[in-house]
Amino acid sequence: MVNNSCSGIGCCQTHIPDGIKDFNVRARSPENHSKVSEFNPCSFAFVVEEKAYKFFTLDLQNMQDKRAFPLVLDWAVGKQTCEDAKKNTAGYACKATNSNCVNSKNSPGYLCNCFSSYQGNPYLFDGCQDIDECKTPNHECDDNACVNHMGSYSCSCPMGYQGDGWRNGSSCTPVIPKPSNSKNIIIALCISISLLVLLLGGSSVLLGLKRRKFMKLQEKYFQQNGGLMLQEHILNHGRSMETTKIFSNDELKKATNNYDESRVLGKGGYGTVYKGVLPDNKEVAIKKSKVYDKSQIEQFINEVSRASPLSSEKHLKIATETARALAYLHFETSMPIIHRDVKSTNILLDDNHTAKVADFGASRLRLITLDQTEITTLVQGTLGYLDPEYFQTGQLTEKSDVYSFGVVLAELLTGEEAISTNRPETYKNLAMYFVSTVKEDRLLHILQDHIVNEGNIEPLKEVANLAKGCLRLRGEDRPTMMEVAMELEGLRNMEKHTWGKDNQTTEETEYLLSTPTLPFNIDIGIGSSASAVSGHDSMINQLLKPLHDGR
Repeated sequence: MVNNSCSGIGCCQTHIPDGIKDFNVRARSPENHSKVSEFNPCSFAFVVEEKAYKFFTLDLQNMQDKRAFPLVLDWAVGKQTCEDAKKNTAGYACKATNSNCVNSKNSPGYLCNCFSSYQGNPYLFDGCQDIDECKTPNHECDDNACVNHMGSYSCSCPMGYQGDGWRNGSSCTPVIPKPSNSKNIIIALCISISLLVLLLGGSSVLLGLKRRKFMKLQEKYFQQNGGLMLQEHILNHGRSMETTKIFSNDELKKATNNYDESRVLGKGGYGTVYKGVLPDNKEVAIKKSKVYDKSQIEQFINEVSRASPLSSEKHLKIATETARALAYLHFETSMPIIHRDVKSTNILLDDNHTAKVADFGASRLRLITLDQTEITTLVQGTLGYLDPEYFQTGQLTEKSDVYSFGVVLAELLTGEEAISTNRPETYKNLAMYFVSTVKEDRLLHILQDHIVNEGNIEPLKEVANLAKGCLRLRGEDRPTMMEVAMELEGLRNMEKHTWGKDNQTTEETEYLLSTPTLPFNIDIGIGSSASAVSGHDSMINQLLKPLHDGR
């Protein structure tokens, strides 16, 4: 007996023939192992995958404790031949396009195989996919000469090479150019370079002419649309280009993302207004006109040269008109109205800087129970203007509007925003910063420079103390809007006699009290009534933002 040999001595084997349906294996010893019991006390019989078992003499004792062997399972589809199965297309198992049917050799039925040069599962639609022979290491093409095809491949030499591309053929060799006359080569090269220089030079001249024509056209449009007039106004009024800036068309395109539809803020008969973002992340409104109206040019230029900081008289006028509008809401209507979102952006200014209170989306009618206690409401407002007592208790009163107006007064005096990360951590809130500064008698350190002069320091301090009173933490300690309006009116009358008359004293005082929740106009002020908000800039735009933000 020899290891790895199953020749019939101690070990014998046989193949299972095709077509067999069942088999029986019996192992026995003619003499009951009596002559070989020392090394072969038992007989073993089993079915095993071919080449999966190798004979060892030690197996004669107890198969070395082996209990199982790998077995191959043969199978077939149905009991029909390929010819009969193809007749029933619904039940035909070979679904893949690139597959064929093979009759089973061991039993009735059939099997499916992918075509040569295809691989995959032939029993699935699109299951047999093309094999890219060029990516396999055993293709017969020369390097870089293999070309794959569906179900096959071919060999073809690339450009600059010659041969059949087959490794066993002529392969691929570089094409050696025939010798030529060097003089002809030099002449051809010179001609080619000359033509190239001529072409490039002509193109440069053409581009230069087009650029010059375009620049002249731009200059023409700039003059036609009042550009020179605007520059002249800027120089005459001593304004620098840092204050009033003229933007190029490319800059406007970049700011509006090439006038993207998602940037549209509104459309009108004369043009479209877009939201623009400048390189310093400042947001501006950019109006792109649809029509050219020469009569509007000078009016627009005068409006832009006029964008100077507002005087202290204008500040006091805005504060007084806003206070009177809120006082009207609290005391003159049949049922008191609490605005609930008083802030700078909701105070609109027209061309004459007349203040109009806007945006009544958050307003509430004040309902009083029999015991005169306020109804608890859901807290609503804007951070920085929100009454802290209302925020903590949820009880809304007219004094909540008073607190918010106090923040607006502080903004008018300082030019600071209600919430700013540019201030120290403890003074990000303007109300806290303002009250603390007034208490420390450092008011002049935070007032806007252009509103302070020798004659109005004391009145400004009175306005500041009034704002501090509006910003008291307890609502009952704050003045009413009527008291605030009367005190501001008194200061304004004193200002007219002390500081010089306001150029706008003949203007009508208007207050905007128009909201979707109030479908009626309310007469307020002197001969004025509610009006629409279009055509007005918010107070914060005119007082708090840098002038070169754009228009």
